[in-house]
Amino acid sequence: SRQPAKTLWYDRPRYVYLEFCVEDSTDVKVLIEDQRLVFSCKNADGVEFYNEINLYARVNSKDSREKRSDRSITCFMRKWKEKVAWPRITKENIK
Repeated sequence: SRQPAKTLWYDRPRYVYLEFCVEDSTDVKVLIEDQRLVFSCKNADGVEFYNEINLYARVNSKDSREKRSDRSITCFMRKWKEKVAWPRITKENIK
């Protein structure tokens, strides 16, 4: 059974950061497309996490990357339109 990872996000003038809070992650897969992000991994207990996010606005998928640490996986996504604030991370207006 899979569940969504707890997710934090930060809006900056040129980038949007998404942080998936999974400790000791393994088998991390991140797919960043122009308007969508798909994330999956497992934690030390073998629990599967899966998030699929339709992004609020377009990002430059070629200039985006992720960084894994012991506590989380952070995705750096370059905004297509810089200096335009995102009111939310998702296209749909939901939590």
